[in-house]
Amino acid sequence: MKVLVTGATGFIGTYVINELLKQDVEIIATSTSKEKAKQKTWFSHVTYVEHDINNVFEDLFKIFHQPESIIHLAWRGLPNYKDLFHVEEEMMAQYFFIKKLVEQGVRNINITGTCFEYGLQEGCLFEDKNLANPVNCYAIAKDNLRKLLILLKDKQYFSLKWMRLFYIYGAGQNANSLLSQLQLALDRENTSFNMSGGEQIRDYLPVEELAKYIVACSLQTTINGAINISSNNPIKVVDLVKAYLSKRNKSISLNLGFYPYPEYEPFAFWGDNNKLKQVIK
Repeated sequence: MKVLVTGATGFIGTYVINELLKQDVEIIATSTSKEKAKQKTWFSHVTYVEHDINNVFEDLFKIFHQPESIIHLAWRGLPNYKDLFHVEEEMMAQYFFIKKLVEQGVRNINITGTCFEYGLQEGCLFEDKNLANPVNCYAIAKDNLRKLLILLKDKQYFSLKWMRLFYIYGAGQNANSLLSQLQLALDRENTSFNMSGGEQIRDYLPVEELAKYIVACSLQTTINGAINISSNNPIKVVDLVKAYLSKRNKSISLNLGFYPYPEYEPFAFWGDNNKLKQVIK
């Protein structure tokens, strides 16, 4: 099987390709910078194609070496979730890119969505019970892309897995993320670390585990639609920080309440992962 991976040089893309290298598949990797891709350990083990997602006028099926599946991770404009760019530009660029690949022969479509599609709903979130109700531009764009692809399925056959990612951590994460900032404070030997009150409850996965789940979902076609990629193991943010410090035998004073809680997130939410467990079986 030939699998095309977009956003290959991104944080998640790097781990997904490393996981795919353990499978019996041929990998086509793509991103906007070949120079950046050359720095990855996986570069010599895949077929790499430099490509800008806005260019849909080419024979995409041909330039990507006729893939049978796509794991679509690429999305520009992050981590600014509020920017109208997501709705005004990125959403339709993404749609036409996927539509072109479907029309040209790709039948197994796998796309990463976001837990933010659930909006401000709290508690344990289920793919089928909790309807999407996004409140920030990024999540609105993602959810609308999903809806457009469902409409496209009425005209063109393909398998669609929409993988809603919850919270992720690991080496190579965005420098502005919580644990990256914490590690930076430790490296600088700061005496204190500014953060929110830390009482909000979230659902976290290490990126290595996330990559395994993305690959497992993508290489099967039995379970389709929205799939929560989550731990179903709610944890307070402050406890996550403390666990990180304990694992590294480090200590730092936590300046709790320095930052306000984000208004675009519910206070406590996590993802039911029963559907994911079916995939893993």
